Amino acid sequence: MSEIVWLGDQDCHDAEQVGAKAANISQIAADFKVPCGFALSVEAFSRWCEPGRLNQSGKTDIANVPDDFKKHVANAYRQLAETVGEETPAVAVRSSATDEDSSGASFAGQHDTYLNITGEDAITAAIVKCWNSLQNTEAIAYREAAGIALEGARMAVLVQHLVASDTSGVVFSANPITGNRDEVMINMSWGLGEAIVGGMVTPDTFTVSKGDFKITSENIAEKMTMTVSTPDGTKEVDVPRIMRSAPSASPEQVIEAAKMATALEEQLGWPVDAEFAFQGGDLFLLQARPITTL
Repeated sequence: MSEIVWLGDQDCHDAEQVGAKAANISQIAADFKVPCGFALSVEAFSRWCEPGRLNQSGKTDIANVPDDFKKHVANAYRQLAETVGEETPAVAVRSSATDEDSSGASFAGQHDTYLNITGEDAITAAIVKCWNSLQNTEAIAYREAAGIALEGARMAVLVQHLVASDTSGVVFSANPITGNRDEVMINMSWGLGEAIVGGMVTPDTFTVSKGDFKITSENIAEKMTMTVSTPDGTKEVDVPRIMRSAPSASPEQVIEAAKMATALEEQLGWPVDAEFAFQGGDLFLLQARPITTL
């Protein structure tokens, strides 16, 4: 297994090597619009997180990351830049632990994600932070509550071209509240999806019937906060007043997201919880994991 593998390649389909988050999105990259990206496998984690490079807190010290590892990351970043046709593309750097995004434990929000990262040095630093997030206090508490041991856990990292989304959302191919598998539930709001995932905003909620893909209910929320890109990352800003009570998606976009979730469920064989984004009218699939509440 190479230390760096690309989404869509067979080696990137192995959850034991790249974590379920990266493996799930890699397996469906050929059939859905998935942003270009690569994963640092657990081989990289095992090699570069050896004891001699840990600081007093037991974490990897960015100052001790060797130049040859930085060169590996720089080469992959340049290849991504050539693929997307940008000189210094912005990327999302996401943790992908080997026991994350499973049918029994999602670990949603427990490990680190960094958005709108540009440049080789910044990406290397974000990767190290993702490795270190395996030992986040919240993540360790989550493991203890779920009965999942930290010992033996390994961290892969997913690096993807960032979708500068106009509106983002989370779609469930079965209703996670009622358990109804004949309907799709969608949460959406303005900007990047971190405001939704992080619980910073009350999103719009739509329910769609799987039988005929008709919207059966909608609740348009007062959306006060949105996550946007900034020159040095992201930040939360106030939603413009005119947009707060406006639907964050058209009916056509809601139905398109519902159809995507249904197709995902059919292909993967289990009800999905998927993150997505619309940019310029195009629907991008960002993550897919099993629904853990059914």
